[in-house]
Amino acid sequence: MVGAGYVASRHLIALRDLPHVSVIGICDPDVARAVAMAGTFNIPNAVSGIDEFVKLKLDVIHILTPPASHCEQTLKALDMGCHVFVEKPMAESVEECDRMIARAQSVGKLLSVNHSMIFDPLFADAIARLKRGDCGEIVSLTYFRGSDYPAYAGGPPTAVHSQGSYPFRDLGVHALYLIEECLGPIDSMNVEHHSSGKDPMLTFDEWRLSARCGKATANVLLSWNMRPIRNEFWVHGTKGALHVDGFLNRCEFHATYPGPAQLQAAINGFRHAIRRVAGIPANVLSVVSGRSKPSAGIYYAVHAFYEALATKAPPPVAHDAARRAVDLVTRYSQSADEAKSALEHARKTAPVTAAEILVTGASGFLGSALLHRLRDSGEHPRVLLRRPASASSPAFGLNAVIGSLGEPDVVDRAIAGVRTVYHVGAAMKGGALEFQAGTVIGTQNVVDACIRHGVERLVYVSSCGIFDHAGRDQKVPVTENSAFEPRPDLRGVYSGAKLEAEKIVLDAARERGLKVVVIRPGQIFGPGTEGTTPNGVIRLGSNLVISGNGGRALPLVYVDDVVDALLSAATADAAVGHAINIIDPAKVDQNQFLAAARPFLGTAKIRRVPEWVLLAVGGMVDVLSKIAKRSLPLSRYRVRALRPLHPVDVSLAQRLLNWTPRVGANEGLARTFGSTRN
Repeated sequence: MVGAGYVASRHLIALRDLPHVSVIGICDPDVARAVAMAGTFNIPNAVSGIDEFVKLKLDVIHILTPPASHCEQTLKALDMGCHVFVEKPMAESVEECDRMIARAQSVGKLLSVNHSMIFDPLFADAIARLKRGDCGEIVSLTYFRGSDYPAYAGGPPTAVHSQGSYPFRDLGVHALYLIEECLGPIDSMNVEHHSSGKDPMLTFDEWRLSARCGKATANVLLSWNMRPIRNEFWVHGTKGALHVDGFLNRCEFHATYPGPAQLQAAINGFRHAIRRVAGIPANVLSVVSGRSKPSAGIYYAVHAFYEALATKAPPPVAHDAARRAVDLVTRYSQSADEAKSALEHARKTAPVTAAEILVTGASGFLGSALLHRLRDSGEHPRVLLRRPASASSPAFGLNAVIGSLGEPDVVDRAIAGVRTVYHVGAAMKGGALEFQAGTVIGTQNVVDACIRHGVERLVYVSSCGIFDHAGRDQKVPVTENSAFEPRPDLRGVYSGAKLEAEKIVLDAARERGLKVVVIRPGQIFGPGTEGTTPNGVIRLGSNLVISGNGGRALPLVYVDDVVDALLSAATADAAVGHAINIIDPAKVDQNQFLAAARPFLGTAKIRRVPEWVLLAVGGMVDVLSKIAKRSLPLSRYRVRALRPLHPVDVSLAQRLLNWTPRVGANEGLARTFGSTRN
């Protein structure tokens, strides 16, 4: 196995069920990943590259690397005397396909490509029905496919985030070979790519394809934004229609009956509704019990390849079909690649004007408030933004460097020449990769660039979320020396990432001489956060669930008071090297906050649930989590961690920053919610 990513596990599951196959080696440039996969599947050899396989005397090699390396790796495998099964697409160009095909023919080895969808029993059954003529003469095919890529994790972007056409090369190839399998050769085609702007690193996350195959037409929607994510297609013909839902594992034929169109629709609707009542639960049970094969298309494609080897049959996917799919994909990918290159060039060569101050996260709630104050005082800071500022943003009109905090070169350009950096930016939602790139790697990039360019002061916004909530004594005031979160793996990625990022900053202060002040705000609120729930409250649909009776005091701080602390941290020499908590000591409990916010809560119902009940539910979820072997949103530990931080001791902020809340929590509530209440 060459490549130890997610898809490798699917190939290995398929191979595990072939008694005449022994997997004896796996390689990946990330050797740790190869070792981990080898441990899971009892593979004796885990190495860094295919060249180390020469001594193993292999019969077959699976190429599961990114498409850019398919040709090179396949040629090496063929030269080693091995048959090759390569992931889709076959290669990145027709020329590479031709080299691979010619080499396989010259050495007399089997070469096939994983066009997995046509081997999935569900889709294979649908294709067989179409070829049998169940739908009559086919008029049209419509295919919907959604996806969701892992977030950019920082550092040099992979092909997912550097190649404009990557989404089409990745999923478009499925659509193309499916169309040709169902309708025959594509005679003409048009492809459009669009950007929703939701993920600037992905760029083109919406694709539309229309094609003509003889008398039939095909339309394809590929989307990285549609929710829920879909994988289905419809085929309409002169005798009936076929609907395939890849997630529900359903293939439904809509027949033609005598009578009006409405009656025919009703008959088909009732017929499929009855079958779904039993069929969908049965499919779910089959998946949960393990009877259904994960990624069934890959499973049966692998088996078809080994059957062809055993019977000396031609490759399951003909070379011409694999080559043609690559030809179509590459032909219609060029414009997206050129557009992405132009955007990247413009982004990375945009002029950067002189500035004394840089603000990261300038489009966020706190960053915007800080910008307002800086601009009101006559400053013209530089800003680092993920996307250009809108006309309503306080960042509009300022010199902006566009990019991700995870990109070292972008951060370096943003920091070059400034004296003070307010590092406010961080990931606020998403999974582990989003927080790794936006918070941890982003902070490391900021620290490195500050040291490289001799920045005089870094003001870093951390969070009081790094403290231990679940295990602390609730009668003891929270101070800067309170215990940190001992189990970020159980608490959630936000607190873990913030804890790691703060350590990077303070280590740089101690070991590398960086002048740093760390500000740890409590729960920041103000106009613009009216829909935010307070600490210790969970939003479940239209319900706001409070752990307890709602009488727990909140660690609130009004946004303008946090800005006061940030500005003071930029000039207070006594604060350098310190981490300082910024929480309003005034007592405002959950009930008071929700009462003030009531006009903004709409139809939401407030439910006060005893903590012991939530702990019992969390315990049951813990059991389900172990069975499912995955983390679930609720647990006993997370219920305990719902206890807000209060009381607080802010004497260090008073002493080092001369800070006390100028607005305060109670006045802040009036400013945030008062106008609507009045």
